[in-house]
Amino acid sequence: MADKPSFRDAFKRRRCLVPADGFYEWKTEGRSKQPYYFSMRAGEAFALGAIWESWRAPDGDIIRTCCLITTGANEIMVPVHDRMPVIVASEQYEAWLSAPPAEAFELVKPFRAEAMQAWPVSKRVSRSAEEGADLIEPLATTE
Repeated sequence: MADKPSFRDAFKRRRCLVPADGFYEWKTEGRSKQPYYFSMRAGEAFALGAIWESWRAPDGDIIRTCCLITTGANEIMVPVHDRMPVIVASEQYEAWLSAPPAEAFELVKPFRAEAMQAWPVSKRVSRSAEEGADLIEPLATTE
């Protein structure tokens, strides 16, 4: 991120936080993928570290995009995936948004595993047409 031209300037000048109460990741099991839901053990919302960009589309419209930053997996993520989104602790929000890049880069690390929880969920989450709070319910043992 610090070296690639496509991300370097955004990390230097356009960092942002994306609020979340959880996220999904898929574990490859043979020829299929099992989704897991990750959240904070205490149930609180948190923020994902990201960068944003703004550019002009061929039709003249201004397009704004963001990219979540990932890092290596913590102990709770390792059984599912080798990376995870950067989770920025609330006391570090200002540093993520305003600190010089070298200081902000220090926050690009796995979040404390003991503060997190995870469980397998229905494969319905893999279908974009599916919605609803029930998608984060733990997978029934018969599924």
